[in-house]
Amino acid sequence: MPHPDYPITPAVRFLRERGIDFKPHLYKYEEHGGTRVGARELGMPEHMLIKTLVMETDARAPLIVLMHGDHEVSTKKLARLLGVKSVLQADERSATRATGYLFGGTSPFGTRTRLPVYVEKSILDMPRILINGGKRGFLVEIESRALREILPVTEVEVAI
Repeated sequence: MPHPDYPITPAVRFLRERGIDFKPHLYKYEEHGGTRVGARELGMPEHMLIKTLVMETDARAPLIVLMHGDHEVSTKKLARLLGVKSVLQADERSATRATGYLFGGTSPFGTRTRLPVYVEKSILDMPRILINGGKRGFLVEIESRALREILPVTEVEVAI
């Protein structure tokens, strides 16, 4: 079997095991470049690139939020929805410990521990999205509806 021209990450294995078709996209990763760089390098609208954000409640319970690349998360709104005092971005060490992925290469697929996943509702209205494939500079393009099929997602409206 020929070796694919993209990395075989836990996320790729997760998608393959569930029969999800995806199109790999590699680009030159830039430290702190975020979705802006991916969008520029791939010639795609930043809105189509979905950030996988590892966050924690005030009780230090980790969770994932999937958000459009050109939006931020209202942590106050999210905390209210979750019924907790606060929600903050997890630090790099905590995020890696919870997911098994390096910061900047976090995918919601194939995480080390199963985490609750909250998805901005409008993401599910898009036909296709690009989301991290488990390595810096590697995105996978999938149908957004696949998120509902393979992850226990909760829809939220917390975009700023």
